[in-house]
Amino acid sequence: MFYAKLNANGDLERYPYSLVDLRRDNPRTSFGKTIAEDTARSFGCVLVTPTTQPEVSYTKNLERSARNNGGTWEEVWTLVDASSDEIAQRTTSRATEVRYERNEKLAACDWTVLTDSPLTTAKKTAWKTYRQALRDISAAEGFPHTMEWPTEPS
Repeated sequence: MFYAKLNANGDLERYPYSLVDLRRDNPRTSFGKTIAEDTARSFGCVLVTPTTQPEVSYTKNLERSARNNGGTWEEVWTLVDASSDEIAQRTTSRATEVRYERNEKLAACDWTVLTDSPLTTAKKTAWKTYRQALRDISAAEGFPHTMEWPTEPS
């Protein structure tokens, strides 16, 4: 549960704002174990109704705020374009994650290409094709954000 901290004019000063923040901002005030909503209100805090966070792509930043909607405060989400540096950092980070996952998938099927593997020649060929597709994932269309993983042989 989050609150919004309002200034003396009733305008938004800070969101999100929690009761922990209220205690921290008022160290000389004894609130007891719990803070009642009317006590929080007397310190300029209003309860904010949460809303569903929208999906975000790596090219956008999500800003969170609150607004007064006819006496009831509600959460507001705004999408803004990410900077080229943010996009590059997210792409690099995602590429590292994908390569790590690829390596785990390769390790999990190493047994399929060993000389003493119980698979038939046709099955070994299918696994080799799959493993090559995993190795080539960084060249796949959409890498690293929207590429599709190859299908593991059955």
